[in-house]
Amino acid sequence: MELTKNLTQAKLFKSLVVIVLGSIALTISAKIKIPFYPVPMTMQTFVVLFLGISLGHKIALATIGLYLIEGISGLPVFSNSPEKGVGLVYFTGPTMGYLIGFLTACYLASKIKIDDNFFVVLFKLIIATSTIYILGLIWLGTLIGWDKPIFALGAKPFLLAEIFKIMLLALLTKQIIKIKKFI
Repeated sequence: MELTKNLTQAKLFKSLVVIVLGSIALTISAKIKIPFYPVPMTMQTFVVLFLGISLGHKIALATIGLYLIEGISGLPVFSNSPEKGVGLVYFTGPTMGYLIGFLTACYLASKIKIDDNFFVVLFKLIIATSTIYILGLIWLGTLIGWDKPIFALGAKPFLLAEIFKIMLLALLTKQIIKIKKFI
């Protein structure tokens, strides 16, 4: 009985450490901007999908949840914070739909299996990433008005970068999935 309790506590501690480290990785990925045409690219969506693939849905969702709670509570973890505000005010701004989409994307990415072939992985990653943009565009349109060019403002500039990130992840997925064994 004592051995079981110790194993459970060790697993819980390891999971908490992974969740905190994942949140830090997501924060770092939000802050580093890579010059990319036509707009700079962050690696947030890459890290979101990576977390889903490597950690499984429970720990990945907890990681993204912690990241969102950190941002909502005022920590400058989001991409353009503190320059464009912090906390709930920033969260409920134009990017809220995308940030909520991180949850669906990591969950869907967690459904990728080691025996999925490259094209199945690619398809699942495209679907996962699409949820970020669908939720983001819905919120953006609601916030700024549907009479604006929502797709041109909220998705089109990022598509080339997303294709690059999805292709890279699809190529690395078999190796990434092996991380689950250690968590």
